[in-house]
Amino acid sequence: MTIATLIENNGEKYVLAVSGLMVGLMFGFFAQRSKFCLRAATLEFWHRSYGEKISVWLLTFSSAVIGVQVLILMGHMDSAVTRQISATGSLSGAILGGLLFGSGMILTRGCASRLLILSANGNLRALLSGLIFAVTAQASLGGVLAPWRETISGWWTVDGGQSRDLLALVGLGPWGGLVFGLIWCAAALYFSLRSGWGLWKWVGGIGTGLAVAAAWAMTYAVSKNSFEVVSVQGLTFSGPSAEWLMRVLASPAPEIGFNFGMLPGVFLGSMVGAWVGKDFVLEGFKDGYSMRRYIAGAILMGFGAMLAGGCAVGAGITGGAIFALTAWLALAGMWVGAGITDRLVDSPAQVVTSTQPTPTHKAP
Repeated sequence: MTIATLIENNGEKYVLAVSGLMVGLMFGFFAQRSKFCLRAATLEFWHRSYGEKISVWLLTFSSAVIGVQVLILMGHMDSAVTRQISATGSLSGAILGGLLFGSGMILTRGCASRLLILSANGNLRALLSGLIFAVTAQASLGGVLAPWRETISGWWTVDGGQSRDLLALVGLGPWGGLVFGLIWCAAALYFSLRSGWGLWKWVGGIGTGLAVAAAWAMTYAVSKNSFEVVSVQGLTFSGPSAEWLMRVLASPAPEIGFNFGMLPGVFLGSMVGAWVGKDFVLEGFKDGYSMRRYIAGAILMGFGAMLAGGCAVGAGITGGAIFALTAWLALAGMWVGAGITDRLVDSPAQVVTSTQPTPTHKAP
């Protein structure tokens, strides 16, 4: 059955919702099994311990880039119609938002997608942090924090079109993007061999990246076969988190669409992954300091994500895979913000005596 037939029989919004559910299940399961986490990857990078976490992130990122560029070359995707390329962007928002988001994910010990995945595994710290992230994201989108976001975003803007397309700016097309993805895949292979072979590291990392490409493919297919105006969107967690918050709190609720199915799909996919790996464990806060740390981090991530135009997945991988300029700036900001915050907040606690073992950073 074709997409056009599905749309004719069920309507665009329900086709999008089911598509979102399928992509979410795929992303949630593979991200849980591979322990995909940008925060863990940045810690390995800044501590020069290049191991499993950075190899998983590189596998995910390169798979998303390769998948999206192949879709473009085959005519199943057009990055020029996406919001990250076609609309006016904010360079100041991308840079400062990325820095804030990177700082926040260190404090909460996980980015937005990781918090949702850990919540499905019984982590109550991640659940509370995720709720605060959603509230802050909505406040930044249309609430009390919106004027701040709009002011910062207006400091330095860039026109939509080729000015936001990195491949166009450097004179390369989809073939150049594909080559770039293959280079990053080679880097992932190198770090994977250094850290040791792991089935779920490879299958999960690649599967997580392909879920990002699948989101682009499905929403683009619906937009091409619909008589209605349908936005082509990728996988992200800041906007959908705010949308689901309003769906619970407000009436009338936002319209059903891709995000309606995606967020629950990620949660359910992660639950299945936890069941397969026997990873479900109830966890809470150990003390008041930990709670304050997580709350502060969630607020920074919520505001930073809406300022940057997406979270670690939405801007970092989804936007990065189509080579949106602002997405790459936001991603760089996340890595830098994470490194600075780890240095200022966590590194002083790592000072040990000669009789104490050196602690290691581990992803939650």
